Amino acid sequence: MITVDEARSRILAALAVLPAEDLALPQAAGRVLAQDVLSKVTKPPVAVSSMDGYALRSADAGTAPAVLDVVGEVPAGHPLERSLGPGEAARIFTGGALPRGADAVVIQENAARDGARVTLLVPAGQGAHVRPAGLDFARGAPAGLAGRRLGPREIGLIAAMNCLWLKVTRRPRVAIMGTGDELVMPGEEPGAGRIVSSNSLVLAALVACAGGEPVMLGLAADDEAAIRGMVRRSSRCDMLVVTGGMSVGDHDLVRKVMAQEGMALEFWKVAMRPGKPLAFGLLDGLPVLGFPGNPVSTLVCGHLFLRPAIDRMLGLEESLAGEETARLATGLPANDDRQDYLRAALTRNGDGELVAEPFPRQDSSMLAVLSKASCLVVRPPHAAPVDAGCRVPIIRLDT
Repeated sequence: MITVDEARSRILAALAVLPAEDLALPQAAGRVLAQDVLSKVTKPPVAVSSMDGYALRSADAGTAPAVLDVVGEVPAGHPLERSLGPGEAARIFTGGALPRGADAVVIQENAARDGARVTLLVPAGQGAHVRPAGLDFARGAPAGLAGRRLGPREIGLIAAMNCLWLKVTRRPRVAIMGTGDELVMPGEEPGAGRIVSSNSLVLAALVACAGGEPVMLGLAADDEAAIRGMVRRSSRCDMLVVTGGMSVGDHDLVRKVMAQEGMALEFWKVAMRPGKPLAFGLLDGLPVLGFPGNPVSTLVCGHLFLRPAIDRMLGLEESLAGEETARLATGLPANDDRQDYLRAALTRNGDGELVAEPFPRQDSSMLAVLSKASCLVVRPPHAAPVDAGCRVPIIRLDT
């Protein structure tokens, strides 16, 4: 068996960032920017007022009170066509362009208007309540977003830079294949000795949430021809994920068929619980992940290996699992030679600290327990017993 870290490293080493494609900004939310954008505009394009008030020359407002003549109004988007001379002011609104000659704004709360004249109640220095041209960014400035997933903040910046078309990393197409005579799809009547499959849908949801495109191949019976046919349908995808059939039982045929198809097996068996019978190999350059059939094992392996794989193909920086910690609600015994991932509920104590409480039953078939878990408590191999209140590394189950 190899360690979890070694397994992850070997999987990621076999992957590369996918090519970029052009996409319009309105469709880019959630995508990863492959190439930075350069602003096509300066923002603001000219000096503008940051408040409602009166634009003026600071030379006329060095002392208060001061009385000035109001010679016009400047709403946003409607610049004043004339310059301001000595003793003159213009009514201005937030976002309005400063008239030529003006270099300061007195906010309306500090001014008293009387017809065509305004009395300044406080002095105004140069630049008061003025946003200079290019305060936010200048034309040609980079957004600095390459390699980032585009959320509302990033979309807003790119939109303000007047960039409509982007280069984003193509979404990884991940083929998902379930195996086993005992499985039926949700909605079907299971019948005697059969169960409803959840693994394929769990993985499809994980792939979609991670930014990939799931390709559902369906369920293959425990039959070499059926498995071979599904495997060949995955050839145009970027990765194949198989659940079940990776062990060495008489009915576990996936590894046998994969070998016949020419897959070079990188490893099989990882020192972890759940998820020990994890396999990885390359089939004519196609990365293949073989997950255990138990549903909890599938999701844990998905978080530990499939999500990082998708991140690598998208060009995202790898996030290190176990960087976050929480205090234990209950003590834990010593661990054996496999890295343990305990499903746990996450709360906060009176001091605002995260507290993880592992569930008493950790069976890898129990989806009801998994659905209540908000994190995994990580127990390294041969970890010593820990008492309640001790800090332990955790992995959040965000999806």
